[in-house]
Amino acid sequence: MRRCSVVLLIGTILGSAALAQPAPTATATAAADIALDLAKKAIALRSVHGPGNQTPQVAALYKAGLVAGGFADKDVEIVPVDDTAYLIATWPGSDPSLKPLVISGHMDVVEAKPADWQRDPFTPVVENGYLYGRGATDMKLDGTIAIAALGDLRRTGYKPKRTIIIEFSGDEETAMKTSAMIAERLTSANLVLNLDGGGGVLDEATGKPKYWTWNGAEKTYADFKLTVTNPGGHSSMPRPVNAIVQLSKALEKVGAYHFKPELSPLTREALAKAAPFEEPAIGAALKAFVADPTDKTAIATLTANPSTVGKIGTTCVPTLVSGGHAENALPQRATANINCRIFPGHKPADIMAELGRAIDDPAVVLSDVTEGSVANDASPIRPDLVTAINHAMGTVYPGVPVFPAMASGASDSMWFRYHHVPSYGASPTFIKPSDEFSHGLNERTPIATIEPGIRYYRLLFADLSK
Repeated sequence: MRRCSVVLLIGTILGSAALAQPAPTATATAAADIALDLAKKAIALRSVHGPGNQTPQVAALYKAGLVAGGFADKDVEIVPVDDTAYLIATWPGSDPSLKPLVISGHMDVVEAKPADWQRDPFTPVVENGYLYGRGATDMKLDGTIAIAALGDLRRTGYKPKRTIIIEFSGDEETAMKTSAMIAERLTSANLVLNLDGGGGVLDEATGKPKYWTWNGAEKTYADFKLTVTNPGGHSSMPRPVNAIVQLSKALEKVGAYHFKPELSPLTREALAKAAPFEEPAIGAALKAFVADPTDKTAIATLTANPSTVGKIGTTCVPTLVSGGHAENALPQRATANINCRIFPGHKPADIMAELGRAIDDPAVVLSDVTEGSVANDASPIRPDLVTAINHAMGTVYPGVPVFPAMASGASDSMWFRYHHVPSYGASPTFIKPSDEFSHGLNERTPIATIEPGIRYYRLLFADLSK
């Protein structure tokens, strides 16, 4: 994902903040070594869209890792698509009547220019307890931890009753063409565990786990284009109507407009229980908003804070502007892009219509220019998933608070939810906020999170496939 990495915390809190962990097991430690080695090899492959894309080589590497972990060669399929590829591997369960458990991830990464980094982004380095390199966080390490955990489960003799499918898309960071293709193939899934979502936060001072989130929803991404056209003319002969001026007035209205704050049954309870983990002023505003979603003071506080404004409704902001064709001519055309992150339950067409009413100028034409995104509602909070997550997290990180979450960006979960398949981000990776560099420079993840991640995935995969 992490096309937008902002996470909106919502949900119920489980337990107190005890931080002790059970001792590592020998098999989990060995699997952690396998995961780290595989992640290093994957990071060294430049799986970036465009010329020289090595995503197919990552797919071949992952297949080798799965086969070494016990998958039959025939059960691991790599499908070339344009300059990339996707992978689907199947571990048949003993009861074919049960819908499969799908484990989802992606192999591609965002472009990284070596000249901008302190270390070459495609030369993996372990230093001071961190794995450095493009994909260390988003999300090659998460993928190899899951591969190693499945291999460890097979070595212990585990036999799933429900078929387990692990799949990796090849262009999640760009067009999501393979993401859509995979989701269309796996519409029969019982549920999807998305490795590219959720995760834990480490305390900045102590480095110990502070809380962990699983992702139950994400906002719908949409782009709307505003266009104003005029006859134009010589700049020495100004007209009463000017395309740039008209567009500017429309953008001013968009900037001042706020969509109606809203609560769902889930977020009503969730925000109230998440409030104690926010700074006092924000926490108080969250509690007040839950008590009264029309509370103007609470809404003003939450709307003014970038980390909370998206929790309470849809947001739309101008992101691109273009106008005119010559310095000495009246503009014939002026355009702007409005980027929206839509609260689950709303259709993009309805949001565009609401923007049109807010602008209230027939000269401004709105059009939907969204690419690679579809509307999707939140996944249900399923008891079987919650029980499995509580068991896995509670065993590996006893007492650490657990929250559901809603992301403001797009992930492969979007395509599964579009097909009405529930999908949940469930990465076990813990990281300090100051170390979060997905899509940025010097991306890194603490290697101490690998071994607990193996144990967490083993428990979660087993509980959901019994």
